Amino acid sequence: MTDIVTLNINEKVAEITMDDGKANVLSHSMFDQLNETFDIAEKEKAIIILKGRDGLFSGGFDLKELSKGPKEALELTSRGSKFARRILSFPTPVIGLSTGHCIAMGAFLMLACDYRVGVQGQFKIGLNETLIGMTMHDFGIELARYRIPLNYFNRSVINAELYAPSDAMEAGFYDTVINIESMESNISEIIQNFKNLNMSAFVGTKIKSRRALLELLDECIENDMRMAV
Repeated sequence: MTDIVTLNINEKVAEITMDDGKANVLSHSMFDQLNETFDIAEKEKAIIILKGRDGLFSGGFDLKELSKGPKEALELTSRGSKFARRILSFPTPVIGLSTGHCIAMGAFLMLACDYRVGVQGQFKIGLNETLIGMTMHDFGIELARYRIPLNYFNRSVINAELYAPSDAMEAGFYDTVINIESMESNISEIIQNFKNLNMSAFVGTKIKSRRALLELLDECIENDMRMAV
């Protein structure tokens, strides 16, 4: 199987890069490899940087797999939800780094990260489900509600508005937006800030503060599996 996710661990930092050579679609193969790399990072107790190749984080679910039928669509969306939930409860910090477009399920993965970094450029970020004819699943709605400010929620979730990086930060998709020229130093500073934390206290507080959300999202995953597409 071709590696579409690569892992590089150095000094307790795991850089996980998605690159399928195309739109970085979230397929079963992509989720298989993402989970494998997260397993390794978890065993190493490493801080994760989750990113795509230059110019692209992810274009969302693999539409070819979604179009195979209702059962196949539900299986894939469920995998996406479960992986986003894994990020939300992961025992070390997960930094999302987008150097380009970040769309649909790709944006949901970004929303799940502990710290979310975008890069300035002519890029689009957001949730385009209703634009392409998909009724958003319960999991996505509730994750968006957790992260996206109320005045942007309808625009993002219902109206499928896409944003430039700086506007995406205001809309709640990113915590900061940086210039590509200063990316290395900015990311190093973010990593160091996390390394300064007591990891036991970090994960304890992370899980405790998100307990109600995680329980709600578990219910959403079950509800979504019973839905007809």
